[in-house]
Amino acid sequence: MSGRPVVLSISIPEPPGAVWAELERIEDHTEWMADAVAIDFLTDQRRGVGTSFRCATRFGPLRTNDLMTITEWIEGSTMGVTHQGAVSGSGRFTLVDDGQGGTTVTWAEDLTFPWWMGGALGAAVAHPIFRWVWRRNLEQLRRRLSGT
Repeated sequence: MSGRPVVLSISIPEPPGAVWAELERIEDHTEWMADAVAIDFLTDQRRGVGTSFRCATRFGPLRTNDLMTITEWIEGSTMGVTHQGAVSGSGRFTLVDDGQGGTTVTWAEDLTFPWWMGGALGAAVAHPIFRWVWRRNLEQLRRRLSGT
């Protein structure tokens, strides 16, 4: 976030293929991401590099419509995205087999706030809030996949 990315990891007791099968369905991200309100695809393509969509996002009273484009797609392991909107930057999910039948999911976001949202100071204030919300999102993904 203006040089201070948010990086979170979680262990999910499901194999990487099962986790990827859920993660690659971008249209379902609103079911486990509390801050993602709606996803509208701007391309016919819904998977892979070049997929573009508008994501209505809500963080408390702040609402934005971000244009997102998939920039990296390694089947079964990596999904990268750029954000364009009020807040810009990039994000990346990576999946790694934990060697015990589960998957370590890492979510990294590096976002830049515009001057009218406080720039670097706004990003610093938002950093712990984003960590809290995105940690909950990953927990929701874990619960969704493991049925707990």
